[in-house]
Amino acid sequence: MRRPAARTRVLVMGAAGRDFHNFNMVYRDDPDTAVVAFTAAQIPEIAGRRYPPALAGPHHPEGIPIFPEEELEDLCRRERVDQVVFAYSDVDHAHVMHRASAALAAGADFLLLGPRRTMLDADVPVIATSAVRTGCGKSQVTRWLSGLLKEQGLRAAVIRHPMPYGDLERQAVQRFAERADLDAANCTIEEREEYEPHLALGNVVYAGIDYVRIVPAAAAECDVILWDGGNNDFPFVRPDLHIVLVDALRPGQETTHHPGETVLRMADIVLVAKCDAASEDCIQAVMESVHSANGRAQVVRGASPVRLDDPDRVAGKRVVVVEDGPTLTHGGMSHGAGHVAASDVQATIVDPRPAAAGEIAAVYAQYPHIGPVLPAVGYHGSQLRALRETINAVAAEVVVAATPCDLSTLIEIDKPVVRARYEFAEPGNPVLADRVRSFLAKRGLGPGTENETDTPGPA
Repeated sequence: MRRPAARTRVLVMGAAGRDFHNFNMVYRDDPDTAVVAFTAAQIPEIAGRRYPPALAGPHHPEGIPIFPEEELEDLCRRERVDQVVFAYSDVDHAHVMHRASAALAAGADFLLLGPRRTMLDADVPVIATSAVRTGCGKSQVTRWLSGLLKEQGLRAAVIRHPMPYGDLERQAVQRFAERADLDAANCTIEEREEYEPHLALGNVVYAGIDYVRIVPAAAAECDVILWDGGNNDFPFVRPDLHIVLVDALRPGQETTHHPGETVLRMADIVLVAKCDAASEDCIQAVMESVHSANGRAQVVRGASPVRLDDPDRVAGKRVVVVEDGPTLTHGGMSHGAGHVAASDVQATIVDPRPAAAGEIAAVYAQYPHIGPVLPAVGYHGSQLRALRETINAVAAEVVVAATPCDLSTLIEIDKPVVRARYEFAEPGNPVLADRVRSFLAKRGLGPGTENETDTPGPA
């Protein structure tokens, strides 16, 4: 009797997002592959858990364990791994190759799965927003696009890059339409930063783990899907129009990170973000880099004007500035919009680092480039408590909160909180708006056309 061929033994390196999606798309239904482990990076408290059997499918009936990435080489040898698949984002190219070297030294192949094998098709047009780095302003642009679609009489559904930090089985398919949905899902600060501003505009947001189910659910209640990317990853759903942001405040980083260079080379439109805050020399340097990497894309400029809800309460005061967390951490920024807003009104910015409590102190140690601002991190309860303790311990009169979520609803703060807000705007001629309207018209969508999608949303 002929012996059955051994299953290929695969390890997927990830950060609780792209890794799960790649597994679902490529390996879950493959009887010839055994995914023996995931490894976890970037996100705390993911390692030590298990990708549940209900999501792993019949070929992995016990689920799949998740280990710290630091164990990569030992895992490859112990589990006789044939292939290591790298599946997370916003890391420099050298980082990827160091991980490749570790996998190869342990005897395994090293793979990167591309768009053709991992993108899903949708039944409605898809406009995707990606970026070369975290913190370029993708979500601002996605929100602006949702407003443009509403002006055209179109329904948009936002599909967000995954952030499954809780009960993975419960988070397989998530639909958020109001703030109560965020509470019911026990969303972290990082999730709320992305979801709350969309909900405030009346947008329905889909997210989760199983995008094979998420994409058709979203398509069933909209005319256009808006993909709101995370980090600098490429979309999980195949875009019909792909807008990619580069950062005028970070010239030289257009092609330094994975997979940011990939999305830049894929782009239909490249948006040079934050032109209102950058010098013309920086803008030109970024545009030259873009043209070198992707000469076929149309290049447009964008702005992100910052405003304080109550500037008079901040002007001249001693303030502690709380910024969007991922922008500061793996996004590599030393400060963000809150620092800019406070400086514009001559506030004295108090350095929170000496008062950092517990896990916030650990974040500063892990990311020493962060300046005198506080990253809004709260992936789990103890980190959220450390954030509260740090804010309350700083000798400041006012908190300037530039995180897109409402911090004051999540933690008790003993100081007045003034929010700093920033939204996308087109400086000068509305080039991007015109391009999007043209795209819609070609697909029979918008004023004076007959919308192709008439399917009602869920009851």
